[in-house]
Amino acid sequence: MLGMEEIMDLKETEIKSDLKYDGEIIRVEWETVRLANGEIAHRDVVHHAEAVAMLVITDDNKIILEKQWREPAKAVLLEIPAGKLDERDKGNEMHAVQRELNEEIRYDAKLIRELYSFYTSAGFADEYMYLYLATDLVPVEKELPRDNGEFLELVEYTLPEAKKLINDGKIVDGKTIMAIQYWELMQK
Repeated sequence: MLGMEEIMDLKETEIKSDLKYDGEIIRVEWETVRLANGEIAHRDVVHHAEAVAMLVITDDNKIILEKQWREPAKAVLLEIPAGKLDERDKGNEMHAVQRELNEEIRYDAKLIRELYSFYTSAGFADEYMYLYLATDLVPVEKELPRDNGEFLELVEYTLPEAKKLINDGKIVDGKTIMAIQYWELMQK
């Protein structure tokens, strides 16, 4: 574990930031920073809202995954339900979890517990994600609308099936792999 003195020796200081792109989902800045040794460097930084993701386990011990086209990957990916916090959530992760469960898989969860929080790709992006376990599912009484352009197919897998999908390269999403590994640890 790094001590505070070692962390301070690595700190980069932002000198200036130039906005390069401001889109619907991300904002990109080109930052000029002073390195710990005093030299100047540049960083491309992608800003993204905080997000939530859910390891959803059914009463018959299956994971609910979504098949969804992901344009950056140019493929349909198998993923756990997830979504960004927005103005409806007012910074409340639990509200975002409940909303996303409704919008994407049409369930409420009686038991929701935070597992981990992490940066999704700290080398270039500031997206911070909260991973939750959601169980004791009941169908929603009132369905919330899905986001525009969001098309999903829901599938369920046992733990051995999910592990095989990872081993076969059919699940390549990091948050989903992390969630399945946590699920495997829960079984022990």
